[in-house]
Amino acid sequence: MREDYKLVDGKKLRFGFTTGSCAAAAAKGAAAALLLGKKGGGGEAVYIDTPAGRRFTPRLYDMVCGDDEACCAVKKDGGDDPDVTSGCLVRACVRKRPEQGFVIDGGEGVGRVTLPGLDQPVGAAAINSSPRRMITEALSEIREASGFAGGLSVSISVPDGEELARRTFNKRLGVVGGISILGTTGIVEPMSESAFCDSIKAELSMLRALGYDALTLTPGNIGLDFLARNYPSIRPVKCANFIGESICLAAEAGFGYVLIAGHIGKLIKLVTGGFNTHSKYGDARQFIFASFAALNGADSALTAELLRCATSEAAIDILQEAGIWEPALKEILAAARRRLDEFCSRRLYSLRCEALFFSSKHGFLGKA
Repeated sequence: MREDYKLVDGKKLRFGFTTGSCAAAAAKGAAAALLLGKKGGGGEAVYIDTPAGRRFTPRLYDMVCGDDEACCAVKKDGGDDPDVTSGCLVRACVRKRPEQGFVIDGGEGVGRVTLPGLDQPVGAAAINSSPRRMITEALSEIREASGFAGGLSVSISVPDGEELARRTFNKRLGVVGGISILGTTGIVEPMSESAFCDSIKAELSMLRALGYDALTLTPGNIGLDFLARNYPSIRPVKCANFIGESICLAAEAGFGYVLIAGHIGKLIKLVTGGFNTHSKYGDARQFIFASFAALNGADSALTAELLRCATSEAAIDILQEAGIWEPALKEILAAARRRLDEFCSRRLYSLRCEALFFSSKHGFLGKA
C-alpha cells in the first residue's frame, strides 16, 4: 500500500484527490444505487483506483434514487495542498438510456468550453479527458456487475461551482459557468507546483489555437495592472514565479516570441540566472544593484548603502541621486538579455525572448 503522505521540507503532508476522482467516485456510487440497489446514502463508501495507483474511498452524500435515475455527491478533499475547490461537493446523477454506451455531461456549476485549444472542444462540458476515462471505467464496472444491458448517461454538477470559478483562471481560459473537472493522475500532491504550470500550459494552448504567435508573460497582479494601464491591447498570461518553466512551455506550444513584463524587483533575478523567482531559491537583488553600481563608479559607502536596501525602489532612488542609475540600468538590462539568450540557446529554442522592466514609482524602465 502506498503512503498517504509526502515529505516536503521535512514535513509530512497528506495527499488529496482531484475533482476528477470525486466525479468518478460519485458516478460509481450513483450507478451502484441505480443498478445494484446499494442506496445507503448515510456515509456509505465506494472506491476507485486513480491513474496514479492510489485508491480513493470517499463517503457518499445526499443519495437520491428512483427507478431510472440515482444521484449522490462526494466531498472534495485537497489534502494538505487545498485549492478553492477543497471541501466542495461534486455531484453525479446517473440515468438509464436505451442506447448502448455512456454519455458524460456537465450540469450546474461545471463550466462550458468557449474557446479552442483546451482539452475539450468548444461547447463541451469542461470535464477533462482523464476524469472522463475514470468515470467511464467506474460506470463500466457497475454495469458489468449488474448485468444491465442498456447505456448510461451521467451529469456531473458542483452546486457552488459558479461561485468558485470566480477564484480560478477559468474565465481567462474560456471556460464559463463553473469550474473544470480536472486531474490527470487523480491525486493532488501537497505543495505541488504542477497544477499551476498545467493551467499555464492550458492557456498557452488556447492562445496558440486562436492564432497567437507572440506571448506576453507577467509574474503577478502588479504586472497585470501595469500592462492593463499602459498596453491595453496585450493579452498577458500570469506565470507567477515560473518564468523558466513558462518559457519552456511557450517553446513547446510553438510561440515565436515571448516578452516577460515585470517589476524590476522580480525580473532583476534573471541577471543571476534565477528563472524561478521565488525567494526560497535565492534573493540577490541588493547584491546585483551594488555590483552594477560599483562597475559604474560607486564608492564603498554607496555600495554598502545599496546592500542595506530593503526594496528595489529604494535602490533606484539611491542610484538616481548618485547619478549612475542610467548606466547601471543599461548594464542590468544587457545582463538579463544575455541570460535569456543563454536559457533559450542551451535548450535549442528558436523563439526570441525579451524582458520589459518597470517600477511602481518610475514606470517603464527599459527592455532587455
